Amino acid sequence: MTALPEPAVLVLEDGTRHVGRAYGALGTTLGEVVFATGMSGYQETLTDPSYAGQIVLQTAPHIGNTGMNDEDTESRRIWVAGYIVRDPSRVVSNWRANASLDEVLVQDAIVGISGIDTRSVTRHIRAAGSMRGGIFSGDAAKTDADEQLRIVREAPQMAGRNLSAEVSVEATEVTPAVGEKVGNLAVLDLGVKQATIDNLAARGFEVHVLPQDVTIDGIRAIEPVAVFYSNGPGDPAASGDHVELLRAVLDDGLPFFGICFGNQLLGRALGLGTYKLPFGHRGINQPVLDKSTGRVEITAHNHGFAVDAPLEGSFDSPNGYGKVEVSHVGLNDNVVEGLRALDIPAFSVQYHPEAAAGPHDANYLFDRFRDMVVDTQKDAK
Repeated sequence: MTALPEPAVLVLEDGTRHVGRAYGALGTTLGEVVFATGMSGYQETLTDPSYAGQIVLQTAPHIGNTGMNDEDTESRRIWVAGYIVRDPSRVVSNWRANASLDEVLVQDAIVGISGIDTRSVTRHIRAAGSMRGGIFSGDAAKTDADEQLRIVREAPQMAGRNLSAEVSVEATEVTPAVGEKVGNLAVLDLGVKQATIDNLAARGFEVHVLPQDVTIDGIRAIEPVAVFYSNGPGDPAASGDHVELLRAVLDDGLPFFGICFGNQLLGRALGLGTYKLPFGHRGINQPVLDKSTGRVEITAHNHGFAVDAPLEGSFDSPNGYGKVEVSHVGLNDNVVEGLRALDIPAFSVQYHPEAAAGPHDANYLFDRFRDMVVDTQKDAK
């Protein structure tokens, strides 16, 4: 007879408790509890560096049936602080799998919990907002409830956290261009995904993934034709150095494209504010309006912060970069989902055009970026 998993408990900072069974490594983990609505792509979700510092709840009830493989990983490890699922698969049913999900969770020391009412937790977070939480499993699950709650409430808030150094590469990594080379592209690694690198290389860029503490001189040294800011975790208001670096990039006249965290940092470089969303957007089914075409795209999101900007018309950049407009708007809640500078070659979107996993409606943005870079090169001749 197979032994039952060890006990586990999810504790939220408002005192809410959910008792279940351990999933993955045993012990204690703390982080901001958020929910992701994708029904597939859990491997890509787990290995997305944007989830650093967050305990991720999967709203899809059945997780793990396709196991884990060596091809779908988006970075060098699992980044989530913890993992919450309702019904973990008891078997792996995919020819590409070389390990089960729970085996890899143990391998990467990810503490998780299963067997709880994930719908109830999701509805609670939607009503009360994302909050700190902790998963206590094995012996830690036996800790006094008041002590568990104290530990959770002493954990750091996501607001004000700079997590870029935790997820970025330590040294430059280069991916060759595919086909005709457009030029060298400087990618600031704030938590970049492999699918993003692959999409940029496929457009003819030699992709130089740079550490998050690179200087403007370090960027200039590779003679880039453009600069790209990746997705990543943390509060954009705590990334002042990255904002100042981006202002230097814009002052140099280099074309710029940013996604997710990069969108928020472009907003701040232009002089706009950012704010924390009540429970964020995390999933692969978010409707977004491209205002330039009137087309509605179903897009992949992973963000807890957003840019504060007027949705209609153009406005002057408070930091002197000319006219700016909101290019994309989220149709669920009217959140700014994209920015376009009208007087300099720079734009960004709040979502993930590489969509791994997810829909490919927004993949054209990589082509738009390439076209902008090529046009800028022509104008310079």
